[in-house]
Amino acid sequence: MHRPHRKTVRHFDLPNHAHELTFSTYRRLPVMLGPGIPEIVLASIARIGERGLAEILAFVLMPEHLHLLLMPTVRDGAAVPIASILSGIKRPSSFRIKRLLAASQSELYGELTVRERPGKAAFRFWQEGGGYDRNLTNGDAVRASIEYIHMNPVRRGLCKRASDWAWSSWGQWHDEASEVPEWMPRVHRGLL
Repeated sequence: MHRPHRKTVRHFDLPNHAHELTFSTYRRLPVMLGPGIPEIVLASIARIGERGLAEILAFVLMPEHLHLLLMPTVRDGAAVPIASILSGIKRPSSFRIKRLLAASQSELYGELTVRERPGKAAFRFWQEGGGYDRNLTNGDAVRASIEYIHMNPVRRGLCKRASDWAWSSWGQWHDEASEVPEWMPRVHRGLL
């Protein structure tokens, strides 16, 4: 029996290291920007900050993945594990997206439901595995990551200017976010 490849990532949970994270939707399907989905994903990221697990530095949602830069909180000399942060984003957002798609009878619900074995199906919004994780240890690397994250939609040709993309922290970094919606993560600029 052939098992699908599951990418594994080793997380280095060291205090005072920023983490540049990238994780994708199931099979990299371009479903991230569907009706109601960005708000759910961003609210899950915001809750990580509200719960004191990490300070959110930058983010961008793309059609099939997201980039997130954060600084895990240090408790008793140890950083909150990235695996806990990812679980705190992926599990609740997947649950809420499943509920949204089922309620709206969206075709996406069927596309994201996989048969695990006879009689057992599972909803998959996120690609399994840890995604991409890179530790950043200095201000120059963090600033470069923020620039990379914000320019991602421009490089992909999804918009002309980073300021045109609604699903990123660009406006908060450039003081152009007149009012940040309640569900959107608040970025912490004071770490630089």
